[in-house]
Amino acid sequence: MSPKSFVCTFALLMAVALPLQAQRPVKVFISVDMEGIGGVVTGEQLSPSGFEYARFREFMTAEALAAIAGAREAGATQFVVADSHGNEQNLLIERFAAGTTIIRGSPRPNGMMQGIDSTFSAVFFIGYHAATTNTQGVRAHTISSATFAALKLNGRASAESGLNAAIAGYYGVPVALISGDADAVGELRALVPTAEGAIVKQAISFHAAAVMPPEQSQALIKARARVAMERLKEMKPYVERSPVQLDLVYKNYTPAEMMAYLPGVERVDSHTIRFTGKSILEISRFMQVATGYRSDLTP
Repeated sequence: MSPKSFVCTFALLMAVALPLQAQRPVKVFISVDMEGIGGVVTGEQLSPSGFEYARFREFMTAEALAAIAGAREAGATQFVVADSHGNEQNLLIERFAAGTTIIRGSPRPNGMMQGIDSTFSAVFFIGYHAATTNTQGVRAHTISSATFAALKLNGRASAESGLNAAIAGYYGVPVALISGDADAVGELRALVPTAEGAIVKQAISFHAAAVMPPEQSQALIKARARVAMERLKEMKPYVERSPVQLDLVYKNYTPAEMMAYLPGVERVDSHTIRFTGKSILEISRFMQVATGYRSDLTP
């Protein structure tokens, strides 16, 4: 055997013998909300006190699993799933395969994106909804429907999807898929045109929608997840310009006044405060305080 042939043969044998675990894993981060799950239209599906909540926990879990199944068919190997609705304890964790990491509970500094880092290949948003400034979306709100009239990043009204896409972008990870109603999908794709969208319902009003059977929603999400992973080379991270200016518009006077007592927070008008962060991660941490702090927190 010539030296050249020996080198070629040795290289081929090494490639064949390379252990699978030595190859770089394809990691997908999945943030799962509930208002955008197929069939959801009112609080009866969204809160533990609602008569349909137990059923819709099942559907929420099934849509997350559908996204995993589609991504896995396209080569994804590892998954981190962030339970990102309400008390953040909604997903039925026993339904997920061993090896899946599930983030649940609060507080957490990156909120709906807790667990994301630069090792991921893609981000999926499952069950997302439109922003509080959207006049069309089902259950449209931003962070808290009772608290905020708008959330703006660098002067532009943002949905939760925009804020979370920017957190992913900070780590260089693209949002590859969003599921929800047509308005939620449209809002994200205005920022991230390459993202795949799984439209599982059409808004009629804040509390009404034209929906499809759960199995159909899940099949659609699975199919779009697979396509999203197959198109990863086309995906680009969404990066918010730094420093990041956050404007929070409250529905009431007192929260804006009290938050403006904090150093670095400016009261822009009677309902609006402004905070500028060095990065989107500082904005995320500020939001956790703005939405989660109470003087009676224990322990």
